[in-house]
Amino acid sequence: MESVIRKVNSVVIASIFTVVALAVLWPAVHIVSAAFTPGQSIANLPVIPFSNGVTTEHFEYLFTQTDYPRWFLNTLIVATSTCLGTVVFASLGAYVFSRFRFTFKRPLLMAMLILQVFPSFVGMVAIYVLLYRMGGLDTLWGLVLFYLAGNMPYTTWLVKSYLDEIPRSLDEAARLDGASNWRIYSQIILPVARPILTFLAVTSFTAPWMDFVLPKLILRSPDKQTLALGLFSFVTDKNNFFTNFAAGALIVAVPFVVFFIATQKSLIASLASGAVKE
Repeated sequence: MESVIRKVNSVVIASIFTVVALAVLWPAVHIVSAAFTPGQSIANLPVIPFSNGVTTEHFEYLFTQTDYPRWFLNTLIVATSTCLGTVVFASLGAYVFSRFRFTFKRPLLMAMLILQVFPSFVGMVAIYVLLYRMGGLDTLWGLVLFYLAGNMPYTTWLVKSYLDEIPRSLDEAARLDGASNWRIYSQIILPVARPILTFLAVTSFTAPWMDFVLPKLILRSPDKQTLALGLFSFVTDKNNFFTNFAAGALIVAVPFVVFFIATQKSLIASLASGAVKE
């Protein structure tokens, strides 16, 4: 009787997971189908994917008749710069707050925590004015600067909480051997903190990759547009190029796949080797 119950439970669980998997994968299958389906309008898309044939004309259109390569490069520059800058500055700030005592340390930590409570939309006008006075409007570095400023409070707190769990005995042993603070940070703290830094790199890279609101506020020139702004122009009230939009969105997913595969291996390896026990 128990074996029958286990089999029934296995069938029910498998059925539930199958339904959930189909619900998740079905929209993705339709996006892939739309990218290779002839025609432009969403009304021409078949109910059964790939039933109307396969074509690569939408990808050719993106790379020959639009500025898609420029949009892709701009987005890659912004996302990569934000990722690297966030990891470097957040780890440095977290190391200082975790390992040193100085005046106004607690008020500064509380100020960063309070700043993180307010959404970025609250300061849109102030951000616009500051970038205007700094000459950062319609520039990629101005967009990166804003992303970095918005990331610092939360990411510094996140990395600091992780560094607080690393025993100070490692620092003391290295300092007895004559290591400087910079050497302790770069050769001891960073390798042990690789799991949280890998997670931070993933999140800080993916956040600006398809962001629309902030690039729309800051960027104006066609040659400065990002992927989100460029792809949105395909599906406005005046344009109905959904298949071109699907082709561009499909290419957008490629860096995500590569990035996640690379960081997943690093994260697993660092989780296995970065454990610390007193």
